[in-house]
Amino acid sequence: MRREEIIIKQLSKDPYTVYLNMAFLSQLFFTLIVTVNLLYQVYTVKLDPLQLVLVGTVLELTVFLFEIPTGVVSDLKSRKLSIVIGYILIGVGFLIEGLFPYFSAVIVAQVVWGIGYTFTSGARQAWIADEIGEERASEAFVRGAKMENLSQVIAIPLSIAIGYMMIRLPIIIGGLCTVGLAVYLMVAMREENFKPLKRETQLTGWGSMKDNLQQLIVQFKVSVVMRTLILIALFVGFYSEGFDRLWVSHLLEVVNLSSLTQEKLVILTGGIQFVVVLVSFTALHVVNRSTIHQNLNQIYLVLFMASLVIILSLIGFATSTSVLVLLGFFIMIQVTRTIMYPLEDIWLNKIIPDSSTRATFFSVKGQADAIGQIGGAPLIGLVATRYTIKTALIVSAILLTPVLYFYRILLKRKQE
Repeated sequence: MRREEIIIKQLSKDPYTVYLNMAFLSQLFFTLIVTVNLLYQVYTVKLDPLQLVLVGTVLELTVFLFEIPTGVVSDLKSRKLSIVIGYILIGVGFLIEGLFPYFSAVIVAQVVWGIGYTFTSGARQAWIADEIGEERASEAFVRGAKMENLSQVIAIPLSIAIGYMMIRLPIIIGGLCTVGLAVYLMVAMREENFKPLKRETQLTGWGSMKDNLQQLIVQFKVSVVMRTLILIALFVGFYSEGFDRLWVSHLLEVVNLSSLTQEKLVILTGGIQFVVVLVSFTALHVVNRSTIHQNLNQIYLVLFMASLVIILSLIGFATSTSVLVLLGFFIMIQVTRTIMYPLEDIWLNKIIPDSSTRATFFSVKGQADAIGQIGGAPLIGLVATRYTIKTALIVSAILLTPVLYFYRILLKRKQE
């Protein structure tokens, strides 16, 4: 046993390096899957629009139900354990979806990989912040996002090539590789600075979750910033599910590409996503070299402007009839969202008062987003069914507009 411990210690790496590897590999395998996943659900599993919305709702409902319990596991037991379990479940979930092309299997897959996602959500950020400190973690978040975009540059062409031969194959390979990532992390991850909740306060797992929730409630009562962050996550959830589920259908409808073969659609949609990744990679490089992430007021201003860009671009995407203009708005939306993700992580990381509940705070933010998607998806689906997809996308843009007001509150508060 001692010899095994020595070997594991030798194989383990610097946490900063492991975090970047984790960001790169997890996004590589995930992108390999999602590049073809929506087309797989439409053309192979033959899901109709209502079923597509239901698939998304089941996923978000799963996230909603498991975000806080799995976040507490991370705070109570081990960040590393939570992350490893998460990637195993994510991989198994996608294997189920790729191996069994049935609606029921897709639903089961959403539940399995959704639970897996909640084990990693918050735990990754909390782990790296514990191991290398908050200041260096802020840099890691931005560099990690940059590594994720680099992995997409590799994964999208690879997924197109594999999916051209068999559309389900990238999903199966991605699922297997994600399980392999979990095995790598078992060996490579250190956990030397983790401080679990004191054992004398742990009557049961649920009792600890109750204690953490009470701490969260106290923070929400006294912190305007924390309440505002959760409200922003809620409204982001309201708008995002409709756009994410309907953009392909809108593109096919406006540009009249429904006559293209499945193989050509794989190339088309993958090519669009590839352009998004290239532009996003450049944008994140600019953010990484700037001082934006060091100042909360600058973060608020960038997030306000980014939200405004998304709202205007989404309306443009919904109403455009020109192929080039439509694709331009789509790229603008996706690039802007990519820039926002690491800045939101940095924001939350800076305002969390107690490192022992860091993963739970991240999980609550994720749960608020899930609630928004659960509430927004049926509304957008109903509008798309009764009216048009164009109308549904415009409604999605309207649902995002309250975040501008919330960011204005934060900017005024910092200026006072």
